[in-house]
This record gives sequence, C-alpha cells and structure tokens, in this order.
Amino acid sequence: MLSKFPYLRQDLLASIVVFLVAVPLCVGVAVASGVPAELGLITGIVGGLVTGFMPGSSLQVSGPAAGLTVIVFEAVSEFGVGTLGVIVLFAGLLQLAMGFFKIGRWFRAISVSVVEGMLCGIGLVIIAGQIYAAAGLKAPETGIGKVAGLPGAFAAVFNSSEALTSFAIGVGTIAVIVLWKNTPKAVRTVPGALAAVVLATIATVALDLPVATVQVEGLLGVIQPPGSETLSELAAPAIWGTIIAFALIASAESLFSAAAVDRMHDGPRTQYDKEMVAQGAGNTLCGLLGALPMTAVIVRSSANVNAGAKTKASRVLHGVWLLLFAAAMPWVLALIPIPALAGILVHAGWKLIPFRQIATLWRDHRGEALILVITAVSIVAVNMFEGVLIGLALAVVKTAWEASHLKLEVIDKGAGPIQVYVSGNATFLRLPKILESLESLPQDRPVELDLSGLHHLDHACRTALESWAERHSAAGTEPVKITEPVKVASAEKAAATP
Repeated sequence: MLSKFPYLRQDLLASIVVFLVAVPLCVGVAVASGVPAELGLITGIVGGLVTGFMPGSSLQVSGPAAGLTVIVFEAVSEFGVGTLGVIVLFAGLLQLAMGFFKIGRWFRAISVSVVEGMLCGIGLVIIAGQIYAAAGLKAPETGIGKVAGLPGAFAAVFNSSEALTSFAIGVGTIAVIVLWKNTPKAVRTVPGALAAVVLATIATVALDLPVATVQVEGLLGVIQPPGSETLSELAAPAIWGTIIAFALIASAESLFSAAAVDRMHDGPRTQYDKEMVAQGAGNTLCGLLGALPMTAVIVRSSANVNAGAKTKASRVLHGVWLLLFAAAMPWVLALIPIPALAGILVHAGWKLIPFRQIATLWRDHRGEALILVITAVSIVAVNMFEGVLIGLALAVVKTAWEASHLKLEVIDKGAGPIQVYVSGNATFLRLPKILESLESLPQDRPVELDLSGLHHLDHACRTALESWAERHSAAGTEPVKITEPVKVASAEKAAATP
C-alpha cells in the first residue's frame, strides 16, 4: 500500500489541516455573500473532489474565496440566490472555453499592480462590510456607502448592549487569530481561524449571549439546480457582465495563486491552461448545484504546502472530510456565531491589502503604485467589474506611454542647416511634442531631420512629419533633408527587392 502511495501519510495529515482551515472560511464566505452557509461547503467539496482531482496545479486548493465575496453579494442582491447558479454555470463554461483555447497562460500578462489593486479594493470592501455584520447591523449596499457609514455604525455599537456584545465576539475572534501565532508550536497545529470560531462558539453557548448564529437547512435543502425560469434571465444583458466578471476575476485570482504556490515548493509546476480547465469544470458543477463560485485560495493552498503535502491527494481528501462533516454534523453550523465569521473575514480582508507591495512600488515605480491605489479606490467607489476595467485601462495607457519614449535634440550652429536628431519610439502619443519642436524652428533656415535613431515610427508620425516637411519647404526654403530610420529603411528596401 505504502509503496503505491509513498506520500500517503504526509498527504493525509496535510488534508486534515486544510480541512480545518477550510471549514470556517467556507461558512464565513457563504454568510458574507448573502447565501446559506451550506453552499460554501458544497463549493469546498467540489473544489476538493472535482477540481482537486484534475491536472493543472498539484498543490493549490480551491473553494469559495473571500476575494469573490463582494461580487457574489452584488450578484445575489441584484439577481437573487436562485440565479446565482446560472451565473456560476456560464462563468465555468467560459473558463472551460478559455482553457481549451489556451488563454490561461495570458493571465500571466495581467499587470500585477491591477491584480494587487483588485485584491486591495476587495479587502477594503470586505472589512467595511463585515464590521456591520460583526455588530449585527445591516450594511449599506454600495462600497462607498459601507465606508461612509462606519462612524454611524460605531456609534450604534456603543449605544446598544446587544450590538456591543456581538461586536465584542467579532473583535475577540480577530484577536485570537492574530495572537495564535504566539502560542506553543504544539497548539499551533490547530489553525487559528478554527480555534477562534470554536472559542467564540463556546463563549456564546456557555454565556447564552444574544448573538445571531448561522441558519442551517442541510445540504439537500439548499441545492438549487438552474431551472427554465432562471435560465431565462440570460436574456438580460446585465447578467452577462456579471458572468464575465465572475470568470475573469476567478481565473486571474486562481492563476496568480498558482504562481505564488509554485514559489513555495519544488514539485511539478502549474500547467496554466489545464488549471483553467480544472477551475472551469469545478465552477460548472457548482453552477449546476446552485452553489458559490470557486477559485484557488492562497490561504488554504499555503496551509497545504506548509503542512507537508506532496501530491494532489491531500486536496482531494480535504474534500472528502468536508463532505463527511456537512453530511454527518450540519447541526454544528447552527452553533457558530455570525460575528465570529465576520471577524475571520475582516482578518482575511486585511491580509488582502498589500501594504508592503504599495510601499515598495511607491519607492521604485510610482506609476504602478498609483495604478494599484486607483484600482482599489475605484472598486470601493463604483463596483468590482468597472474598478478592474479602470485599472486595466490605466495599465495599458501607462505601458503605451512608456513604450513611446522619445528623445528629440536640436543643434543650431548659427550657420548652415539646423540639425534635428530624433531617437526612441515615435508614436502618436508623442506627436504633439515632435510637432511643437519642429514648428518652432526658423522658417527661413534649411533643416536636416535625422530619424536614424528611431526604433519605431508609426504611420501617424510618418504622415505628420512628411506634411511638416512640405510646409517648411513651401516658402522657398531648401527642402528638408530626412534620414530614414535604419530599420524602416531596411524593411522598405527588402520589400522593394524582387
């Protein structure tokens, strides 16, 4: 037996650790998303038994993610829980198509600043929203509303004994998670998030505290396969924007997580297109079951690697333990206080904010730091999908601007022709600067325009330069002498050769 499965012991122990980490996160993400807690467990089970079994990344673990909480909550608020399955189903099919057409690898080309900004914005919205949940208050629907309403929420906490008790449970949960790393090594074998939930549950039950707990219906009671009525929602254009957002954001988070996990171990590297297919298959099944969308989760994945996992068996087994737990002990969920789950997500949201990366980028690449911050603020102020699009647009504009680096030098010796040397990349983005410099030259002096230092000359610039040369020479001045870029001249010569 051991000869066939040489890493069985390591993978078995790692699967138990991942299971213990996954339980409170699955439940917490579901509750924060506005859906029954069991749907989070179903997604975790599918992530283990289906996605975990497929090729792609060997050690990263998939399930419901805090990073998708905001967009799922928005979708549920707009379309309803019944339509969530349709959205997840078609997002999964879109991921499958992207994987089969080998688009997965291209996600590695997405600006890191945009991804970090996306996670930062998600983290801020999660923190703001879960502060209300911790206090047992209703949160505003928009991200900016959540942030703006925080002073009033804190005032409400200290004006109500029940709200203060609930909030104290949430704060205590965060304190346990933060301080857990200082406990003895033997104690730390229990994940901090699980320990915090257990302690909060014991305190709530033992002291009979007036705190809201998780509502339980059972696995079979919450499964809602998409029906004809929900499928008819696909006729609305608005739902397709949400489907695309689900697919793109879940894919980006999964593949960036895969890159991070690959740096943590020496085993097989991630095959990005196959991982995209695996994520798509998992989300397709989650959609058919009416569950939450899944993505690879760095918290569970890092726990898997650090626990000594060697093969994909650990993540498959973690799905087995989740299934057994959900089937055999659903009553345990009803004891968990909601503010404890809110505390877990506040801590998770805080960890999504890349404080070190922002500081490093501000020192070395301020343009990238600004993209990160603007993306995060846009997500809070507008919404997830549009915020990410704003970040991507800024990244493209910044790259295009930097790629069009240009140097223009004018040498006037007082007599003879004025010499103008242009080097770098002449694109339409730099055209105003080029024309401004050339049109300021004396009209009655001959000009020698040397473009041999250009690496690239686009059509707009070439046309504008030719027009300027004609205008400059029209007043009886000696025609402008233009030295063609070396690469452009060579290409034209090669094209003219029979």
